[in-house]
Amino acid sequence: MAAVSKNLGAPLLADVARSGNSAVDGDEATDKSRRERRRALIIPREHGAWGLLLVPMVTAAGVAFHDSGRVVPFLLLLTAALALFWLRTPVESLVGTSAMRAQTRDERHAVGIVIAMLTLFAALALAILLWAGRNPYLWLLGAGAGAAFAGQALLKKLGRSMRMLSEIIGTIGLTASAPAAYYVITGKFGATAWMLWLANLIFAGNQIHYVQLRIHTAKVEGLRAKLARGWLFAAGQLAMSLILVLACLRGFLPWLALVPFVPILFRGWIYFFQKPRPLVVRQLGWSELSQAVVFCFLFITAFARVR
Repeated sequence: MAAVSKNLGAPLLADVARSGNSAVDGDEATDKSRRERRRALIIPREHGAWGLLLVPMVTAAGVAFHDSGRVVPFLLLLTAALALFWLRTPVESLVGTSAMRAQTRDERHAVGIVIAMLTLFAALALAILLWAGRNPYLWLLGAGAGAAFAGQALLKKLGRSMRMLSEIIGTIGLTASAPAAYYVITGKFGATAWMLWLANLIFAGNQIHYVQLRIHTAKVEGLRAKLARGWLFAAGQLAMSLILVLACLRGFLPWLALVPFVPILFRGWIYFFQKPRPLVVRQLGWSELSQAVVFCFLFITAFARVR
């Protein structure tokens, strides 16, 4: 009987152990899913938009630091810009205007805390920058960026056909960080500030258009077929080149500032002659990030050479 009991008890204990392990694994999976969901409610999902915000700021700062060494105003502006950009995701999650919505009481509480902290950081940084009437042009830049984001939101509601235009309009607001950075560092808001905005807007617009082209023509083969689908991008490349040359002729840009645009012009034209290959969106994103880093470095170097 003891032997029989022992033989019957071993499988039973094994089943209990497996059941306990399954419960633990289930709890861990649930906790992981909950953490990932909370992260999605709080952290911005548009990873490319971080580059559209930060590259113009770094580019403008690199140019501005040749004229002034005021680092603190730039750090304050950077803090405010990052906080305000980050703020949109938790706000949309809380009010329910995004795909991810805070549903439970705990989720709304966590999102609310993040909103309060980000609002505090942004308010303090902007209060210091604008104290006693300092940096008055930031009000105008902020109003312009706000109008661009409002226009972007309106175009998004009109459907997917307006997606490209809405992204370009939103980019106007994000690249406003370039003249803002130059202004708070140097205290000047003139032709150079406008030029920095234009240069970064052109670069960012080309990147957005190129990514959309790659996504929508991933399976298209042959030069003629690619041009038929991507003629608007090709026209944009030509228009970009013309605008840049005109800016140099009018003295708004130094001729050396054309060099940073050569890599993106090359990768745009060469695409029409490349053989089709599988599209890996993550790889495309990293490739465009490297293009942005190269542009930033070359643009700052070009201005250092002419000063």
